[in-house]
Amino acid sequence: MSSLLIRNARLINEGIIRETDVFCKNGFIEQIGSGLGQSADTVIDAKGNYLLPGVIDDQVHFREPGLTHKATIQSEARAAVAGGVTSFMEMPNTVPNVLTQELLAQKYGIAARTSLANYSFFMGGSNDNLDEVLKTDPETVCGIKIFMGSSTGNMLVDNAKVLEEVFRKSPMLIATHCEDEGTIRANAAHYREVYGDSATAAIHPLVRNEEACLKSSSMAVELARKHNTRLHILHISTADELALFDNTVPLKEKRITAEVCVHHLWFDADDYARLGNLIKCNPAIKAPHHKPQLWQALLDDRLDIIATDHAPHTWDEKQQPYWQAPSGLPLVQHPLLLMLEAASQGKISLEKVVEKMCHAPADCFQIDRRGYVREGYWADLVLVDPAQKTVVAKDTIQYQCSWSPLEGTVFGAAVTHTVVSGHVAYANGRFDDTTLGKRLRFAR
Repeated sequence: MSSLLIRNARLINEGIIRETDVFCKNGFIEQIGSGLGQSADTVIDAKGNYLLPGVIDDQVHFREPGLTHKATIQSEARAAVAGGVTSFMEMPNTVPNVLTQELLAQKYGIAARTSLANYSFFMGGSNDNLDEVLKTDPETVCGIKIFMGSSTGNMLVDNAKVLEEVFRKSPMLIATHCEDEGTIRANAAHYREVYGDSATAAIHPLVRNEEACLKSSSMAVELARKHNTRLHILHISTADELALFDNTVPLKEKRITAEVCVHHLWFDADDYARLGNLIKCNPAIKAPHHKPQLWQALLDDRLDIIATDHAPHTWDEKQQPYWQAPSGLPLVQHPLLLMLEAASQGKISLEKVVEKMCHAPADCFQIDRRGYVREGYWADLVLVDPAQKTVVAKDTIQYQCSWSPLEGTVFGAAVTHTVVSGHVAYANGRFDDTTLGKRLRFAR
């Protein structure tokens, strides 16, 4: 592989911002220091722009196989790279659902052939595939995904005995979608009676309410504590759940961790009036009072990771009436810019953005030699120009679905270069697909 020298960068890494050069060779970071004099096949003068570790998104839905009218691994990986996301972990509710080791291997095969970003895939759990789940290799697969509430797809695990066995026997991290199905069904029946076919997305946080989230998250935490399971609860959306999580021990020592997604930090229920089904997602974007409390829990380390839950649907699918419109929104191209914008508004420091989007996912999932800018680590790097604006518009959106709830947003920074495993995969609006991403490995 070729060599790369990045000069005159302001590196944001491990809680420090400093000026430095970075030299990469054969996919890895070989040297970090000022005034590096090595010759390299590619030299990038950062001109004082920010250099970050590549963002690791631990929750995306890239829709392949079976739902490729919405997206493909290839299309969404390109969108990720355009936004500085160098590694992703993708969910099993594709078609067919990834409930066997053979189907899991098939997804890895697709990514090996098409993904510009580094990749891993969750093994799916169901009410009747425990034997297959227990065959999963902790060193080559990011985790087990359990839907403790139904979402897009049909992978609800609602058998109490099965949940008990999975939590008791799992040799690796379990990631859960926590919403209580009984509560949601009762709420949906009530609001169907009240609104009928005239319902709008404004009732979504009432149907999928705080009670549904807390009841399910509490069950997951109880099971994890009982069996000492390594539990990671995805997309926390309510202030009610925050007491479940601890900030008194370092992340690497936690057995129970939690994630917050960018849309739950950026939007609130007041935005349904403007965006409607475009921000319909599960768990729902909730009332405004939840958002500042999610931010506080992120800053004080009760919430460990920032992710996207990127979940694209076609424009036409989203234009259906509320009850028929699918849940999910496309976000993987813009999470870093969203958080850098929040930093410019004083909500979070640049160092904390890098911690929660780069370092913490690597630590939480024990990813081998990624998530940090360190000598000997994989060269996953992002250059950001803090003075160049980015306009979210149809002609810049890389998603196959070709829309974003952020359209019209002007960010005060721009991703100029993304380096994936030592390869300059994206530079100033252009992709280089000649070298693809790598399969993530885990030091477990």
